[in-house]
Amino acid sequence: MPTYEYSCAKCEKTIEVFHSIKAAHLKICPKDACAKKKWGKGKVKRLLGTGAGIIFKGGGFYETDYRSENYKSGEKKAADAVKKATEKKSDSKESKGGKESKNPVAKKKPKKT
Repeated sequence: MPTYEYSCAKCEKTIEVFHSIKAAHLKICPKDACAKKKWGKGKVKRLLGTGAGIIFKGGGFYETDYRSENYKSGEKKAADAVKKATEKKSDSKESKGGKESKNPVAKKKPKKT
């Protein structure tokens, strides 16, 4: 349940009231919160609240931190499939090259003795 701030027109006091969102807002200053010696029954106006700030502490928070194990295993399988597909493409390019290989290590000249 949220906390609301009200300002009284008669006693000029700002009060905080904790009540449900569905509950009707206050019309008059509550007797126990009134600043006047004799209860003033002043009209109250609800003030705009800024809301609570959210503070994240720690090393970091990411949407992937709390993924299910099923989701993680599916992602791993997909990454492996992509890796295998790229390896197959690179293997087929080397085999189509013929006698000349693109590998610079294969073009070494024999040593002179």
